[in-house]
Amino acid sequence: MLFLSRNLFFYNKIKLKDTFETRIYLTFFHFSIILTVFKIKKVNFPQKNYDHFFHCIENDLRELGFGDVSVNKKMKDMNKIFYDILLKINKSNNDFEINKDLVLKYFEYLQDSNLDKYDLFAQYFTKFYHFCFELNPKTMIKDAIKFKVT
Repeated sequence: MLFLSRNLFFYNKIKLKDTFETRIYLTFFHFSIILTVFKIKKVNFPQKNYDHFFHCIENDLRELGFGDVSVNKKMKDMNKIFYDILLKINKSNNDFEINKDLVLKYFEYLQDSNLDKYDLFAQYFTKFYHFCFELNPKTMIKDAIKFKVT
């Protein structure tokens, strides 16, 4: 998922700031969509993959120099953010429609004068959802990184 958050599309075309928070939020959006697809397909997402995902984030924080207390606090905050995104990402019951209020909450830059950039952002994640929906759940995590913006 981290690979997807490094897609130059977000930084060159949409002009998001390349920060740790931006990459984490983008990773959470991608991961939430994958989990949404699993839920719709009525397939259980492997707990070990979920645990590995958050363990990698924790390791990244430690590599950035955060101590145990800071890492624990940040991980708690990030879990709250992740579940906020996971529970609110899709506004539609019929098909995928990204929740605009949620996007603007985490990517304030996309507000007002950047509506065209918001549209590009929303189109990207809608296409990502449809791409993942066509993937086999057994290989979805591995195959999701093959997603390309067209």
